[in-house]
Amino acid sequence: MSPGRPVPTGLAVALVAAALVPAALAVADSVFLWLAVALDTAVLLLCAFDFLAAPRASDVEVRRAVEPVLSSGVSNPVRLELSLRGSRPVRGQARDEVPPGVDVRGHQQPFALSPDAPHATLSYALTPPVRGDLRLGDVHLRLLGPLGLCARQVRVPASQAVKVYPNLTALTREALALAMASDAPAERTLRRSAEGREFESLREYRTGDDYRTVDWKASARRGRTMVRVYQPERNQPVLLLLDCGRHMAGQVDGRRKLDHAVDAALRLARVSLDAGDMVGVLAFASDVRAYLPPRKGHEHLRLLTESLYRAEAALEESDYGRAYDFAFARSSRRSLVVLFTDLVDPDASGTLLARTLALRPRHLPVVASLLDEDLQAAATAIPTSVQDAYARQAAARLEEDYQRTALTLRDSGALVVRAPARGFGAATINTYLHVKARGLL
Repeated sequence: MSPGRPVPTGLAVALVAAALVPAALAVADSVFLWLAVALDTAVLLLCAFDFLAAPRASDVEVRRAVEPVLSSGVSNPVRLELSLRGSRPVRGQARDEVPPGVDVRGHQQPFALSPDAPHATLSYALTPPVRGDLRLGDVHLRLLGPLGLCARQVRVPASQAVKVYPNLTALTREALALAMASDAPAERTLRRSAEGREFESLREYRTGDDYRTVDWKASARRGRTMVRVYQPERNQPVLLLLDCGRHMAGQVDGRRKLDHAVDAALRLARVSLDAGDMVGVLAFASDVRAYLPPRKGHEHLRLLTESLYRAEAALEESDYGRAYDFAFARSSRRSLVVLFTDLVDPDASGTLLARTLALRPRHLPVVASLLDEDLQAAATAIPTSVQDAYARQAAARLEEDYQRTALTLRDSGALVVRAPARGFGAATINTYLHVKARGLL
C-alpha cells in the first residue's frame, strides 16, 4: 500500500491566499515581499509537517458491505465499515469508487474515529441503470493531519465484482394485490363458469352466484344451498419470448426497452410459478440467445433470472420465425405464449403478425409492448414549426401502424398488452390473471 500523496485543505489554501495581500503591497515597499515569502514558506513547512504527522492507511481498516446481487433500476444499499487500528484519533473523508454511469448518492462522506468510538459506518445508495456485471473499485481515504492544513490521500484496495439482476423487489405483496383487485371482473366470472376449472371446494350460495354451479346433492344433504367453487387449472405452460433485437435497444422513461421487458417478464414468471404453472423463457434476436424449457418451482425462478440478467439488445433484426420454431420444436402442448417486443416498426410487425397468428388456435399468444408516452404525445401535439409538423406526421404514422397491427392481432384471437414503463409489469400480470380467471388457456 502506497504512503499516499499530500492534499492541501481549504485552510491551507486560505492562508496562501492571505499571503497575496503583502505580495500586492510589495510594489510600495520590498519589505512586504519578504513578508509574503515568509508567510508562504511557513505555510508550506506547516503543510509538510502536517502531512508527515497525518495518519496512514494502516491506521484504518476499511470493509465494504454490499449484497453480491443487486437490482437494476432501484436503489441498493452499500455500507463502508471503518475501524481504528491505532491509538490516536483519525479524521478524514472516505470515497467509494463507483463505475461511471451508475447513479450514486452519498458515496463520499466525512468520518471520525477515536479510542472512545473506534468504529464508524458510512451508508450510501447506488442505482445501477442496467443489468449485468458491475465492479466496484477501491476506497479512497483522505486522512487529515493534526493541524488541518494537509491530508494524506490513500487508496485502500477493495475491488469487488457484483451481479446486477433485473428488479424483482417491485413485485411486493401489495403490488400483486393491486393487480388482482384491478382484475376483479375476471374473478367474478370465475364463479359463473366452471368450464376448464379444477374443483376446489363447496360453500354456501351467495347472491350473484351462477345457478349452474349449485351442487344439488350436497344441498340436499346439508339442508342449505351449496355451490361448487373452482380454481384456475395448474401445471399449465407459460412461455416467455423476449425480443433482444434492435427495436428493444431504444430507451423509454430513462431505461432501455429491453430492461423494462426483462423486469416485466420475471415478475410475470414469479406470479405464474406461485400459481403452480410451468414457466419457460426464450431470448432471441437473429438467433436464439437463451432458452429454458417450462418448469415449476421457485428454484426455477432463480434459473430464469440467471439466464436473463446478462441479456443485451443487439443491433440486428429479430427472427421471430426462428424463435417460434425453436420453442415449439420441443413441445406441442397448448401454452400461453407471451412475446415481449416492439410493435412500432411496420416492416418487422408484418413478419411478427404472420408467425404469431400461426400459433392460433393451438396456443394462446400475448404480445406485450411498451407505450412510448413521448411518441404518443408527439403524435397529437400542435406543431409550432415546420420541423414540429414533420415530427408529428412521423409519430402519427407510427401510432397508426401500431393500432393497425394490434387490431389484426386481436381480431385473430391474440391478446395485446400495451402500457407505459411504470405500469408495464402490472399490466402483463393482469393479462395473465385474466387468462387464468376465464379459463382461456
